[in-house]
Amino acid sequence: MRGSGGVPRALRSLRAPTITRNHAGPLLRAQAREILTTRRSGRLTTCLPSFHRAAGCEFNRAYSTDGWPTPEQTGTTPPSFAFAFDIDGVLLHVAKPIPGASETLQYLQDHNIPFILLTNGGGKLEADRVKDLSEKLGVSLTTDNFVQSHTPFRQLVAPGPESLRDKTILVTGADANKCRLIAESYGFRNVVTPADILHAHPTIWPFEPLHDPVHPAVYTRPLPRPIYTPGVTDNLSSALKVDAIFVFNDPRDWALDIQVITDLLLSKQGYLGTYSTKNDDHSLPGCGWQQDGQPPLYFSNADLFWSTGFHLPRFGQGAFQAAVAGVWRRITGGHELQRRAIGKPYGETYRFAEQVLNSHRHEMLRRHEGNHRHEAVGALKCVYMVGDNPESDIAGANEYVSEAGTEWKSVLVRTGVWSADHGRGHEQLKGKFKPDMIVDDVGSAVGWALEEEEWGTV
Repeated sequence: MRGSGGVPRALRSLRAPTITRNHAGPLLRAQAREILTTRRSGRLTTCLPSFHRAAGCEFNRAYSTDGWPTPEQTGTTPPSFAFAFDIDGVLLHVAKPIPGASETLQYLQDHNIPFILLTNGGGKLEADRVKDLSEKLGVSLTTDNFVQSHTPFRQLVAPGPESLRDKTILVTGADANKCRLIAESYGFRNVVTPADILHAHPTIWPFEPLHDPVHPAVYTRPLPRPIYTPGVTDNLSSALKVDAIFVFNDPRDWALDIQVITDLLLSKQGYLGTYSTKNDDHSLPGCGWQQDGQPPLYFSNADLFWSTGFHLPRFGQGAFQAAVAGVWRRITGGHELQRRAIGKPYGETYRFAEQVLNSHRHEMLRRHEGNHRHEAVGALKCVYMVGDNPESDIAGANEYVSEAGTEWKSVLVRTGVWSADHGRGHEQLKGKFKPDMIVDDVGSAVGWALEEEEWGTV
């Protein structure tokens, strides 16, 4: 039951001055009830400028969770709803916490409300990234509820006929050697980087290489087998064969990486230095392009832009993916690049995140209730995806269909990539890009969700 005029206890201290919308609209509630648009109703509602001033909805305002329910009011049993938070533009801006982020995460932890950090970022070991985030946010975090863009790659080493555990893979990213170490931590046993190839065969790239700091020789390793060279290599079985290509995060040396990746996609069965006779064979499907056992190409992040220290968004891994695809179209006369992309907004990443969230919640219940209950616990009923990018965070949550029946709701914050004043603004928020709710920041998002769940009401 709701008290205090229908306002949940969670929001009583956050209530805005009474403002009517066309003499009949509901009360606007500061921080947690600022409704700019809702996908369910299909209406577009804009808050009055005076409301922003009166309610203090400014980016740098002081934020407080003092009015939210206490453990005495809610108990500490993990509820059947949870949160998924993007990091850059939602919790952090560059390396600094966005106001209210630390307090919000701490509140969720104190009240046993499950959440996951779901980011398209990467390039670090999960343990290292979590340690760094814990220090920056001042909140104790663990890898149990943390998923980076490339975390799902670890599934590809699971036992089975398709396992890549013992295959040779090529990895690249901002720091290819760190990406190698991450891949090895996942269980990949034979990992090669573009720098390994460049140092073993410098003529593969005829321009001045970016040895330092992008390709320092100290981090290169000998290739497991030599690159195929006509007149030198006796047979293919003794040459380097790459079975899969992975882009772990945003590469720095686009030119070298695109060259090596393209060489492999044009090769015979992944043998670097060969050229498939099936290429441009019009009697074959797709004119023979990527039809000769070439290695599959995996991207971990489709974000074209991301929020950085600059006042406008900067290119992300999605821009590199577009560059590779553009070069491929030019080479093949317009054929689309066959590749597999994960990360947000792709359903595979949301499915993986949901599995992690459910496992995390079950463990929370086991600790709280004891072993006799956690085995029978069902799936989550609702997950609130809080993000700053309509094309990844919002589209992914809107389009994902949970096999367990969990509902995903999308909440867009105004502290990151999306802005009503840049790009297409509200015009962008249509179809799959239209969020369930737009709020000022992560604290407002959680406050709105608690009200939606009527959590802690009396």
